[in-house]
Order: sequence, then structure tokens, then C-alpha cells
Amino acid sequence: MAQTFVFIWLLLIFLTHLVSSLTQDFSFVGFKKGSPNLIITGVAEIAATGAIRLTTDTQRVIGHAFYSLPIRFKPIGVNRALSFSTSFAIAMVPEFVTLGGHGLAFAITPTPDLRGSLPSQYLGLLNSSRVNFSSHFFAVEFDTVRDLEFEDINDNHVGIDINSMESSTSTPAGYFLANSTKKELFLDGGRVIQAWIDYDSNKKRLDVKISPFSEKPKLSLLSYDVDLSSVLGDEMYVGFSASTGLLASSHYILGWNFNMSGEAFSLSLPSLPRIPSSIKKKKKKKRQGLILGVSLLCSLLIFAVLVAASLFVVKKAKDEDRVEEWELDFGPHRFSYRELKKATNGFGDKELLGSGGFGKVYKGKLPGSNEFVAVKRISHESRQGVREFMSEVSSIGHLRHRNLVQLLGWCRRRDDLLLVYDFMPNGSLDMYLFDENPKVILTWKQRFKIIKGVASGLLYLHEGWEQTVIHRDIKAANVLLDGEMNGRVGDFGLAKLYEHGSDPGATRVVGTFGYLAPELTKSGKLTTSTDVYAFGAVLLEVACGRRPIETTALPEELVMVDWVWSRWQSGDIRDVVDRRLNGEFDEEEVVMVIKLGLLCSNNSPEVRPTMRQVVMYLEKQFPSPEVVPAPDFLDANDSMCFDEHRGNAGEFEDFVDSARFYSGPNETTTSSVFSFSGKTRTDPR
Repeated sequence: MAQTFVFIWLLLIFLTHLVSSLTQDFSFVGFKKGSPNLIITGVAEIAATGAIRLTTDTQRVIGHAFYSLPIRFKPIGVNRALSFSTSFAIAMVPEFVTLGGHGLAFAITPTPDLRGSLPSQYLGLLNSSRVNFSSHFFAVEFDTVRDLEFEDINDNHVGIDINSMESSTSTPAGYFLANSTKKELFLDGGRVIQAWIDYDSNKKRLDVKISPFSEKPKLSLLSYDVDLSSVLGDEMYVGFSASTGLLASSHYILGWNFNMSGEAFSLSLPSLPRIPSSIKKKKKKKRQGLILGVSLLCSLLIFAVLVAASLFVVKKAKDEDRVEEWELDFGPHRFSYRELKKATNGFGDKELLGSGGFGKVYKGKLPGSNEFVAVKRISHESRQGVREFMSEVSSIGHLRHRNLVQLLGWCRRRDDLLLVYDFMPNGSLDMYLFDENPKVILTWKQRFKIIKGVASGLLYLHEGWEQTVIHRDIKAANVLLDGEMNGRVGDFGLAKLYEHGSDPGATRVVGTFGYLAPELTKSGKLTTSTDVYAFGAVLLEVACGRRPIETTALPEELVMVDWVWSRWQSGDIRDVVDRRLNGEFDEEEVVMVIKLGLLCSNNSPEVRPTMRQVVMYLEKQFPSPEVVPAPDFLDANDSMCFDEHRGNAGEFEDFVDSARFYSGPNETTTSSVFSFSGKTRTDPR
């Protein structure tokens, strides 16, 4: 009896697996609108020709197309991924010749519902808060934009992504000829490309091949040894995802085969649907022929239109963007003035986030998108001129890190200079530390998270990018908080770039009083250590809830570093912790942050740690520093300077303002902190 039961159970498993394998193989040679076998989301649609158009040539959009039924990748009761094979034909038609983005991916995900995913470098698969999220996924990306945050090798590559947008392996796009010669293939050239992805569960190997022809190449473009058993769940969904960024492409799927029981058949490219753009070209030719046929009859009308257009151009000349030669070096991320004017409701007062010496910052919503941005409009009288504007564009415009405020683009219209950033809904850090009545009191857990984020961003600037970037204006006012209260470094108007290992030399003194390293104010010697000094002030600000120079404090508490050191020496270190925390904090972490703040704020650059060491301390990879050398206190001249200006708070603020903006002859700088009647407001980018 028991043997009969076992036999029936094994038979049921076999039949279940057999039925599953029979229903998990499918083939699409073109696609039909309203097909129950597809889940189409985002801007994706099935075109009249029968091709799936995942995205249009619209900026920052997402499109998804998934097979409607889940695929069983593991037999019942067995934790081992099965082999699978798929072939599909894709095409990418860029908005501008040789300028397109961002690419598409074949994806295997736990769900076809990818709401909350982001466009641009995330390809519609993840968002910035879920770069390593727990739900497993697998993707093969066909990427046409190089993103430094995910360490892309170039702007035309194929990569294998496992649980992250940072590819496990990648290679420049290309295919192999019959003589085993590799030939480069441009993904966004508008050409139909066939791809084959094969996973062998016995060899635990994944092979990816691509070609502009119907025949499958013998050699793999990518061959990667990996066991997908720990990546794939029992049942997963298969499909495609694509996105665009500031540059856009139309991404198409023309045909698709998928097989769990053997090798997927290759597609015959001539039998696939046409790319819809070819239809547009035929219509355009017909219109051109019609225009030529009636050109004589329409000559007067054309002349009238030209006159009207000329008058319109003259009338709208004040809104024309100004393009200069230097702007061509900074890439294509450029908004039109009219687009930004519409996004901010004509730069209306209701959209105003803040204003100061540099100009005004407005909240905006880009046309055709649900994404909010911050538009920094630099005024004619601003101390931040074209030189600082160029610096900000050329530096942060190419940086990619989750703890930096992302510059999305810029615009110039005559004397107007405009910068477009990610919108930071929670404002700047100093609002929470120094305002008498902040909208919320930051917990120690939130503060420690912000500190670690800023440190990570600074480490990227100093060591992680292709050049060394010295920010030169690190302070709480330039730490912006996103929707999840992550700290992001902003305001790169004073940033200086130089090659790794080279000497940036001396420079004029720029920055904000209270955050300037002593060696910088005396000799103009600029190094990454000057940023570390300013970060030390931020560490103490976060722990103590006060500014580096407190104008209303007692004489012995005027300079925060001296005050904290004196309390450290007397063993009363808890007295310096921000009282608004009400004693609710991790004492070990607070002590470590104060120690690091004192170390970073040491007047001797040799004593200060590097940002890599700071990050390792904050991540608790190193134990808390045991020895904190005594700081060199302010010399007599500095003390006299403070004493002379302490008598009157207004005079002292004027002195601080003058120090903040001083930069030497014929040069001005900017700061995100500015004063109104003795009160401080912040740049709320």
C-alpha cells in the first residue's frame, strides 16, 4: 500500500512538471493589442505595426511588458533553478542621432508590478532606495548611457544584473562573425537586433549572444558562471523594462520566444513587424510630394507664414536661450527656458522655496512628468557669476552618487542662469539643527544616518570619481535631505577638480567662515583635508545642535571646537550633546562622532583622518578612536578678531558675512546661507 502511494505521488509530480513545461513555452512574432498574455504598464503600448513600444522619445519615462502568467523556475519541492532559453528582437531609435538613452532590459522579477521604480539609470527596475532590495531579480541590460554610480564600462554595453543595477559582468556590445571576429554593434542605432539568453542549470552557466541577423552566433558575447538557484524564486515573471532620461529613445520589442524545455528558436527578422518610425517616414515623403505639387499655389501663403514667424521670433526673443561655446563641453543636459518657466508656473511666488544673495529657488514640475524639481535662478546681481555657474555645471553635472544632490540640467537665457536639481522635500540640515522651532526634532538615529550619508558622498568626491573633487563649502546648510531623510551634499558652486595624485596648488580663499581650515586661510593651500576640516564642524554641529561660531554664547563657548574640547578634558562630554535629544541617544555613537569631530577639526592637517578612514569609523569597521590630540586653539590675532566683533551681534554678523564672501581681488563667491534682519534662511534645493 505504501509503495502504491509513493508511486502515485511521484506520478503526480511528474505530470505537474510535464504540464508546467508544456504551458511555459511561448512565442510571439509580433504582438496583438489587448492580448491577454501580456501585461503592459507605464507608457508602453502595442503599436499598429504589431511591435511593443516600451517608451517613446519622451524624457524620464518608464515602460514595462511582461508575460501575464508566472513561470515555474524550480520543480516542486526542489531548490534548484531549471534551465531556460529565450530569444527576442529589439530596436532602439534615439531622439537625436547618436544621442539616446537609457536602454532596456530583459528581466525576471517576483512580480510584474514595478510601481515606484525610477527612469534613467534605473531602467524602470529599481529606485534609489532599493538598489539592493530583498526581492530577488535577474536582468540582462542593453544600456546606452554610462552611469558612474553603477560603474558602467561605457555607453554601449550588455550587462548581467543580479539583485542590483551594478552589473555582475558586462562587455561592450558586439557580435561574432563566422570567422570568430568580434564586430562592434551600436545598440541605439535604430537597427533591429536579436538577442539570445541561455541558462544551463547543470553547468550553472549563463550565455548571452546578440546579432543584427536571424542566425544565432556560435560564440557568446557574455558567458558567466552563476547558480541562479539562490536568485530565482519558485515562480517568477519574465518580461522587459525600459526607461529614458534627459536624453530619450523609443525602445521596441518586435518578437519574443521563451522556452523552459529546450533551446528557444531564433526569430526570422524579415518576418517581424516594422519599426513604427518607418511609417512616419513614408507619410513624410507623401507630404513632401504634395507640397511640391502645389508649391506655386502656396507661395503667397508660405511668404505670409514666414513674415508671421519672423514677427513671432522677434516678440519672443527675450525668452530665447543663449548657447555659448563652453556649454558644448558639458553634455546635452540642457533645458529650454520656456520649459522651466512652465514648470514653475512662470516662476510664481507660490512656487518660491527660498531666496538670497545668489537669487531664488523655485519648486517645479516638469511638463509631461510627475517629477518635482528645484530650479535655482541666479539673479543678475548675484555674487555667483558665470564662473561659479560653469563650475557647478561641470562638476556635479557628471557626478553620480546617492548622497549627492543630482544636477538634472541647466539653462541660460541672456543674463539668466538656471540650474535644475532633484527636489529635496525636507530642506537643509541646518533648519533642523539651528531653528528655534524646527518642524521636527531629528532623532539621533536620523542624525547618525545623515552623517554617514554625507561622509559617503565626500568619500566619492575625494576618491571615487575619475578626478578628485574638493567641495570647498561643506556645512549643514549645504546638506540637503530627501524624502527619506537621507543626507545629500549640495551646492557645488565653489568646487575644484584636479587629477588624482596631482597637486591642486594654492587658491584664493573661498567658503564660509567657521568651516575654513586654518592652513587655507593662511596660505591658500587646498587639499581634501580642507573638506575634512569642514566636515568635522558638521559632525560637531549634528551632535551639539549649534553652529561652529555662536555669536550669542558666553566667551568660553564662542568657538564650538574649543568648548567641546574643554568639556572633553573635564569629562563632561554629555553636556555638549544637543539637549533637544532629551538624553535619548546611543552614547557610544555620540562619543565616536564627537571624537571624529575633534580629530577632523584639528588645526594640523596631518592629524586629520581621510574621508575613507572617517567612513570606516562611522560604519564601525574600526573601533572608536582612543586618542584625540589636543587642537591648536585660535591664535591671538584670531581671538582679537572675535573680541572686536562680539560686542554687537549685528556687527558680528556683518563680519561673518564679509568673511563668508571674501575671495580675494576680482573674485566673488556664494553661499547657501544668507541673513535677513538677523535671521538665517537656507537654500532649500
